[in-house]
Amino acid sequence: MGGAGAGRTATVAPPAPVPAGMRPGPPTSPGYPRNPGQTGAHGPWGPPPAPVPPLWSARVWPLTKDGAPFGVLVAAAGAGLVGASVLVADALGVGIGLLVLAVLLAALATRPQTVRPRQIGFAVLAVALFGVASVRTAAWLLTLCVLAGLLATILAVTAGRSWTGILLGTLSPLGAFSRTARWTGRGVVPRVRGRRLPVGRALAITAASVLLLLVFGGLFAGADPVFADLVGGLVPEIDPAQWIGRFVLFAVVAALALIGACLSHQAPDFDALAPRRGTGRPRAEWAIPLGALVALFACFVGVQLVVLADGNRHVVRTAGLTYAEYARQGFWQLLAVTALTLLVVAVVVRIARRETRGDRLTLRVLLGALCLLAVLVVASALRRMWLYEDAYGFTRLRLLVQATEVWLGLVFVLVGIAGIRLRGRWLPRTVIATGVLTLLALAALNPDAFIAERSVDRYAETGRIDVGYLSGLSADAAPALDRLPPDLRSCALATLEYHVDADEAWYTANLSRAEAREIYRDRPPGLCTLSSR
Repeated sequence: MGGAGAGRTATVAPPAPVPAGMRPGPPTSPGYPRNPGQTGAHGPWGPPPAPVPPLWSARVWPLTKDGAPFGVLVAAAGAGLVGASVLVADALGVGIGLLVLAVLLAALATRPQTVRPRQIGFAVLAVALFGVASVRTAAWLLTLCVLAGLLATILAVTAGRSWTGILLGTLSPLGAFSRTARWTGRGVVPRVRGRRLPVGRALAITAASVLLLLVFGGLFAGADPVFADLVGGLVPEIDPAQWIGRFVLFAVVAALALIGACLSHQAPDFDALAPRRGTGRPRAEWAIPLGALVALFACFVGVQLVVLADGNRHVVRTAGLTYAEYARQGFWQLLAVTALTLLVVAVVVRIARRETRGDRLTLRVLLGALCLLAVLVVASALRRMWLYEDAYGFTRLRLLVQATEVWLGLVFVLVGIAGIRLRGRWLPRTVIATGVLTLLALAALNPDAFIAERSVDRYAETGRIDVGYLSGLSADAAPALDRLPPDLRSCALATLEYHVDADEAWYTANLSRAEAREIYRDRPPGLCTLSSR
């Protein structure tokens, strides 16, 4: 046995080569012999590197590998067709509300998860805001409603809860373009029996369908006048030069619907980025400044009560001002006080310590007192503006500022409730919802008609009226201006012809324009011979 094995030499396999650009692993790795001279628990190479934490975007807004479902693509294309059919540059009407409804349906109705109640609520508010265009024509009011409607639409899709989630959710469509493009690209080409349908074939099928509809639709329209009238009423008249614009509208609206659907399906959790409350500051550091501010508010409210009890005699005797000058001078300062008070409340809620019962009781008492006094300050500002308007008349800016002040008063009530309960997760959404409801209430008031009615009533009492300002109001004011005497009526309605058309399509239908059109048709204004009075 020994001789037989003596002639053989043991062969040792050489170590496996290490790929270029890679360092050898630790000595405990498989395939590497343990180094007898190593020291420490991990050897000369040290501890293994810590895993790299995921980026905040991957943690808060994960990108899934699935593509857009076929239902989303169909819904987005439908929203694009609605947008290309009902949007016009010169007039808004009932069509824009239908467009927003189509976009929201594409984003929420195809959502795989259950739609939350707050999403449904903001969706209803968004449709209502855009629906204002079907009953009002004032450009300034429609601009505010459209901006607020866009905010409500985004909140309906993103469903943020905290202020951080709402703010980042409002900006999320700006960062969703590339994400939506990838998500749509993975689902735009459907699989048919395990093979992808070529894009060229899909375009050919679409073109053939459109061509067949155009050819046979034109033949049917030429064969039957009733069918031609039906098609003409449903399909907007488009010049050949406008086809490019309509195609752009289709692409833009469809892209917006896809972005909304992507945000709804791959919902970001921006609330996770909201800063956490720390231990808070000791009671003396926030209670003393807040108590001093409450005392100052109490002194101011006391002065307002004295002025209210004594009337304008106290104002004239003390400040040397007329009551109208007193009202105009103080309103804007009180509006700034209201906004700054909200900032103070937000800071105190953030830094106040709530560990002991005394801390919580002090916070409740001081915040409750400050919010109550702030509501009284809001009431004083509203009273001042009302007195000023009673002396000088109503304008759009004054009405808008009054509506803003009413909303701030509601916000203080909500903040006071949240401060007493020391729970305010519901507060951000409720604050925005009350702002939207305030704007809808202003639209329901019909500001231009309200201004015209008060001006006509004031003319009946005092004989003074600013016809030049009234002639610049929208068609919403036409029924009220129709009550003026013939000479003033002709001047006030001189520009009404430019606000209404002889006829309009169904998707631009508007209640105020319809009423103004009827007034102009039945009692057209004569030649204006007055400038203002």
